[in-house]
Amino acid sequence: MTLPALPPESAPLLSVVVPVYNEEDGLAALFARLYPALDALGLRYELIFINDGSSDRSAALLAAQFRARPDVTRVILFSANYGQHAAIMAGFERARGEITVTLDADLQNPPEEIGNLVTKMQEGYDYVGTIRRQRQDSWFRRHASRAMNRLRESITHIEMTDQGCMLRAYGRNVIDAINQCQEINTFIPALAYTFASKPVEIEVGHAEREAGESKYSLYSLIRLNFDLVTGFSLMPLQAFSFMGIFLSICSALFVAYLAIRRLVIGPEAEGLFTLFGIAFFLIGVLLFGIGLLGEYIGRIYQEVRRRPRYTIQAVLEEKAPS
Repeated sequence: MTLPALPPESAPLLSVVVPVYNEEDGLAALFARLYPALDALGLRYELIFINDGSSDRSAALLAAQFRARPDVTRVILFSANYGQHAAIMAGFERARGEITVTLDADLQNPPEEIGNLVTKMQEGYDYVGTIRRQRQDSWFRRHASRAMNRLRESITHIEMTDQGCMLRAYGRNVIDAINQCQEINTFIPALAYTFASKPVEIEVGHAEREAGESKYSLYSLIRLNFDLVTGFSLMPLQAFSFMGIFLSICSALFVAYLAIRRLVIGPEAEGLFTLFGIAFFLIGVLLFGIGLLGEYIGRIYQEVRRRPRYTIQAVLEEKAPS
């Protein structure tokens, strides 16, 4: 269904959530492109910036931008660095629009593409994923991303062509469902996909970072994919259980074979190194299984502590008239 235009005195139709972490060098360029792109849409909108405990001047620049455009700008200042997931959740919990769009602050996804997402949402979709067109990442990063996408899709059955693109649009029903979830760690686009009744994907532009460097290290990317796999499927545990059964059967057959061989041929030492190799292989499999089990237990441990996702130092927003 097409979303109706809202009267001037009502809540905004569009909320744009932008997590910010140490982006002082690129914020001026972001402001110079983002506000005109949203103004050109001709609808009521709000911009929600979340400063994720930046150690540079990002918080000061966001505060200055709030003073420059207080009518459409809201700024949430975290007291520490809690990660992109927590920052986006803070934005979702305060978003008032019927459509919510997430955008990285590094300008790798052009703000001018937001209008295309809004148009697609107005066609009746409740979740618009995106695929980066002509990605400007390194060869290794592109191919590693494709490999992880295929692995993740086979395990979780969540079909996202490009999991690394932050520019996405969410309907009000999806945002409300996400806000009811209490997971400490999860991958928000995948979570939204499970709640969406009519998802779609479109291509968007992609560019090199405007300034600074990527905040996603190799470790962060590995952690993200662990969250994806363990947060949306029990298949790794089940697969490891089947592997354990298979190896146990093979081990029993091999022991029987060695016992028969000893009876027929007698004592021999030639197979000692083979036994060492098999033992080391089984120890490696066992350690991998312990690590996999620990990943699930760790997620349970984080959840049962019931600690808040984040703490807020201040919120900058225009007070509603009483």
